[in-house]
Amino acid sequence: MREDSSGSPDRGGDPLPDLFWSVARQLRHGSRESLAPYDISPSHARAVMVLTRHGTMRLSELSEHLRIVPRSTTEVVDQLEERGLVQRSPDPNDRRATLVSLTAEGARIAAAVRANRNAESARFFGVLGEADRTELTRILLLLRG
Repeated sequence: MREDSSGSPDRGGDPLPDLFWSVARQLRHGSRESLAPYDISPSHARAVMVLTRHGTMRLSELSEHLRIVPRSTTEVVDQLEERGLVQRSPDPNDRRATLVSLTAEGARIAAAVRANRNAESARFFGVLGEADRTELTRILLLLRG
């Protein structure tokens, strides 16, 4: 069996999916490395970034943004609250609902994570010229739907 240009065994099929998943793995690995100094998991980082982007929200809204079940969202928020990154408060418009918001420490961590991720992205995608970056963005937006 010969190797293709990516160093993977050539099985005679379309190399596009293998190349795509290889790049995705590299991005995930870089993302985990960028989170390591802050001792925050990718799922926790996603929740913090959603709260950064959208502000205080109900647990149910956070579940929708994260595309996870409410029970899992509760666990994520519990863990973030233990670390002092988020706080819960009663919803003044519905006493049955709970609001979640970032603490000052959560906002600080979010800003640091975003800066690290931006630097990692610049390094990773820096091998592409401007035209290639524009084309890749166009293609990814098309695939995302």
